Amino acid sequence: MFTRRNVLVAAAGLATLAVSTTAALADWKADYPELIIAAVPDENATGIEKRYEPFVQYLSKQLGVPVKLRIANDYAAVIEGQIAGNIHIAQYGPAAYARAYMNGAKIEPFGMQVNKDGTKGYYSVLWVKKDAPYQKLEDLKGKNLGLVDPNSTSGNNVPRFAMNKMGIKPEDYFANVVYTGSHENAIIALQQGQVDAAFNWWNDDNESMLRRMERKGMAKYDDFRIIFKSDMIVNSPVAMLSALPDDLKAKIKDAFFNVGKNDPEAFKVLTDGEAQVWAPTSHKDYEVIVQLNEFVDTLRKQ
Repeated sequence: MFTRRNVLVAAAGLATLAVSTTAALADWKADYPELIIAAVPDENATGIEKRYEPFVQYLSKQLGVPVKLRIANDYAAVIEGQIAGNIHIAQYGPAAYARAYMNGAKIEPFGMQVNKDGTKGYYSVLWVKKDAPYQKLEDLKGKNLGLVDPNSTSGNNVPRFAMNKMGIKPEDYFANVVYTGSHENAIIALQQGQVDAAFNWWNDDNESMLRRMERKGMAKYDDFRIIFKSDMIVNSPVAMLSALPDDLKAKIKDAFFNVGKNDPEAFKVLTDGEAQVWAPTSHKDYEVIVQLNEFVDTLRKQ
């Protein structure tokens, strides 16, 4: 039965809840007056900064504290930053996330990239120049091979796994194995003749690092061709520190999952309009990549 007393008690309870919620929000903002986001560097620093700037501004608005982008020199810098707790949110490649997890980072993958067509995977491909004589990977014996980074999935781990299945030991088979540092640099090295072939990521004919470079006027897609394509790789995750307060984690997830509605232009700049908004994910989706890393680690010890 409704009585004046019942209503007053309920109102008092709501007021207490509102105060406690406000206090909790104030508590995490006191502990986290700013947040750091980083991404493994698949492009040069200027490209990453331009791509992420609108999204970082969007996150700052949604989370209510300044969010700053950290430009990493290599994949290891992002991994070590999350292990140390200095990078709160990180956009990884699958193998880089798995390496962070294997090296003790206390992190939670919460969002997986989704391709424009709704698929959630991509490929490692081997590019050569269009007029090069090579038709398959085995034709490159004694030539110069371009890899990306030791912690790159499509630019190192999947290629090494595939070459092992072919009986190829890269450091013995090729004249030189060159780590270029980023996917963009791998294409540039091939373009300039520093390597005869270069591994890279590729979703489909419409989206890849080469397509991104073409959109920026840095390369022409039709000047190159693919001579190797891997099995599909699970798409890249974004991960946050497990130690973050639950209400902050919830706000981060909400910001990422609703960016298409809240700030579609920022998301378009981030992805060149070639992706859907992140889908929820968990560590379980990347257990196979942990196994891949472990296998590649055994190859290094041989």
